Amino acid sequence: MNQGISVAGIYVDDQDEALAFYVDKLGFNVHTDVRNGTYRWLTVQHPDQPSFQLGLFAPGPPVHDEATAQTLRAMVAKGAMPPLVLNVADCRASYERLKKLGVEFTQEPVDRYGSVDAGFRDPAGNGWKMIQAARNES
Repeated sequence: MNQGISVAGIYVDDQDEALAFYVDKLGFNVHTDVRNGTYRWLTVQHPDQPSFQLGLFAPGPPVHDEATAQTLRAMVAKGAMPPLVLNVADCRASYERLKKLGVEFTQEPVDRYGSVDAGFRDPAGNGWKMIQAARNES
């Protein structure tokens, strides 16, 4: 019987740059950073979600041949991968804090259906939605 998902990965073109972004700007912690030859298994986790890891993986051997790796890097850079979602308590305050840290936003905070969301990209081009949940007005 499975016990749930513990790691989900995204592709990044530069693992060191991605690590700096996720740790220094988004506040994630390093979980695992190990190498096997040129392959690097690198995961981070949100401090409030310790049972889940986000893998920061570089396309290439031993998983992909160079042509496939090149295609994947190009797709990520164009923002073609599915967006990720980061839940925040205050979208506008988080937007201002991250913008000051140099995060590239694709959408300023917008009110939608009682919630507030904004969009940003990591250095590789992966898209994120930052969402402040609707307040329960009961």
